Amino acid sequence: MADIFREVDEDVRSDVLKRLWSRYSIVVYGLAAAIVVGTAIFVFLSHQRQSRAEAAGAAYAAAQALSRDSKPEAATAAFEELARTAPLGYQTLARLRAAEERALSDRATAVKELDALAADSALDSLLRDVARLRAALLRVDEASKAELEQRLTPLLDGSFRHTAREFLGLAALKRGDFEDAGKWFDQIVVDSKAPEDLRQQVNAYLSLVRGGGKFTPAASAPPAPAKAAPPEPASDKPADQNPKK
Repeated sequence: MADIFREVDEDVRSDVLKRLWSRYSIVVYGLAAAIVVGTAIFVFLSHQRQSRAEAAGAAYAAAQALSRDSKPEAATAAFEELARTAPLGYQTLARLRAAEERALSDRATAVKELDALAADSALDSLLRDVARLRAALLRVDEASKAELEQRLTPLLDGSFRHTAREFLGLAALKRGDFEDAGKWFDQIVVDSKAPEDLRQQVNAYLSLVRGGGKFTPAASAPPAPAKAAPPEPASDKPADQNPKK
């Protein structure tokens, strides 16, 4: 008797399963097809992104090679093309590098391009700070005190605070404002997180501040004593001259 009931129960379950499959088989097939198609699209798009990134990386390396070969116009054009066509990360880097190359022949335009990057809220904050710093450094020899402070003050609480303070101090030193220069240099010296080589360099500047000596750009400055001399600065960066003891 038990076997009969079991057989009947199995037949009922089989009929139920058949009816369910008849009713929902299209849905099951549809879901299976959607999963297969979705997976194929995902793999295809991933491959496309990887291919675009690899192509952009090769193009970026080629543009850098043009820069190293002292071909700024060709490098600028290559970086600008990347800025138009490359994936987002390479676009931003290419915009920065294009402005850097343009600065060799047209500083005013390069500053405008860097200012536009610094003001672009869609970019990562660190990249915006890089653009802001580079624009300020391009203007450091010509900008007024107010302009330079306006450009560099936003950097004083970030990763580039040491560089911002150094150039604010150097600009003050160049215009003969020894009190202002000393204020910025002192902030570097007392900052325990400032690089040791920078603190040593700033101490050399402070000797000039304390002596109240005349400041001249590095290009015309005579050699400083070997022990106190800071590393050779870039061409647009002021240097020490005859510090008084």
